[in-house]
Amino acid sequence: MAPIPTPPAEPQDSPDGYVGLENDRAERLARERGWSTVRSLAPGTIITMEYRVGRLNFEVREGRVTRAWKG
Repeated sequence: MAPIPTPPAEPQDSPDGYVGLENDRAERLARERGWSTVRSLAPGTIITMEYRVGRLNFEVREGRVTRAWKG
C-alpha cells in the first residue's frame, strides 16, 4: 500500500500584511516568503472555492492589493 502523502507546509505569513501594497511588489514578496502560487484577481472575479495549500490570493484594485487570503 502506498504511503499517504503529506501536504506541503504553508509559509508562516499573514495575508493581512499584503493589503495596501502595490500588486507587483506584493506578488514578489509573497514568492520570496515561500508561497508556491500567487493569484491576483480583479474585484468581483468569479473563482472556484477549492482550497489549495500554498496559494495566496490577492484582490487588486487600481494596482494595489485591497484584500488577501490563503487558498
